[in-house]
Amino acid sequence: MTHLRHRAKDPVKAATYCKARMRLPLAALQDLLRHSSAAMRRHRKTPGTWLGLRAFLTEGSSTLTPDTPALRKEFGQPEGQKPGRGFPICTLLGLFDAFTGRVVEALRLELYTHEPSKVGKPHPLLGPGDVLVGDRGFCSYVHLTMLHLRGIFGLFRMHPQPIVDCRPHRKMHKKGQKGKPRSKFIKRLDQHDPIVEWRKPGRKPKWMEQEPYDALPASLRVRALRFRLPRQGQRTLGVTLATTLLDPVLYSQAQIAALFKVRWQVETHFGELKTTPRMRQVKSHTVEGVRKELAIDARVYNRVHAARVEAAARQQTTPDRISFIDAVRWLLSAEPGETLAERIIHPPRPDRHEPRVVKHRRDSYQLMTRPRSELRKELKPQTIEN
Repeated sequence: MTHLRHRAKDPVKAATYCKARMRLPLAALQDLLRHSSAAMRRHRKTPGTWLGLRAFLTEGSSTLTPDTPALRKEFGQPEGQKPGRGFPICTLLGLFDAFTGRVVEALRLELYTHEPSKVGKPHPLLGPGDVLVGDRGFCSYVHLTMLHLRGIFGLFRMHPQPIVDCRPHRKMHKKGQKGKPRSKFIKRLDQHDPIVEWRKPGRKPKWMEQEPYDALPASLRVRALRFRLPRQGQRTLGVTLATTLLDPVLYSQAQIAALFKVRWQVETHFGELKTTPRMRQVKSHTVEGVRKELAIDARVYNRVHAARVEAAARQQTTPDRISFIDAVRWLLSAEPGETLAERIIHPPRPDRHEPRVVKHRRDSYQLMTRPRSELRKELKPQTIEN
């Protein structure tokens, strides 16, 4: 919208652009997003797979919307927040390609919607033999079983609630006991790498209907491997993963740990979406407009990543090393048919740790603690002295 007047060589007004955008059907924008994702997958310069398998990352995030009655009703506001003092929050569930960073799907959810309750919606976009990687919020018997029944592998950080014990012949939980693992030990592939039988919980999750829950198998074999991550200047981190990648010959401990390490890239993807395309706070004042704006942001994000993939292939590096903002600036300034020039390559910084603080404030305005209508009444008319 900012660059449209200059690109079109015509004084297009903002209101005209907004009306034209509202006439675009949401289904067409969603189809464009999926088409761009599929086109990147088919491109010959796209990075390869993980041990012959397609790998995808899933994670949840959120974005702010304007404070209008329709958006408050649709998405909701945080509890305890008084009317007029905050913004409705639209939560998102993203599905990304692990090695290109492309957005495969971005689901819009209401506030306080549990992410695993909606995680089954992207499953039809995956195929047998794919790997879905996520954090502990997605690790449960139900989710792993849903993926297993579709022939999809799951790799998630183990939720802290289940007790994991890698010792062979350890005793299993019995009714009334506490502090014992609820999974049955099957065999040990290596030190800190057992295969266990995860039993079906006695109670279904609140978000699931009883009939599909009853159709799930009584147990599922899961590989619960544990490894340690040394971090420079910080304490060593112990990580326990739950996965249905059971073959230790095809999928070794080191290879699985390396794949899970890629999961952190999904945080970078959401950070890039919120910073450069400014998806942190959308501008549309209608529910349909918010959904369209998010679909367009994801589509533009895929276009930027396509330029990064192409630049990485030419400059013999990986797409994550190509500067995101530099690719955006080239797309804004390039003429139709212009050949992609060399892009800025970030140096590798595997042990870089920075505090989340800023050295200066962008402005000195106070935070709004009361509705704007009340604050406006307190403003005194300023007199102009001649």
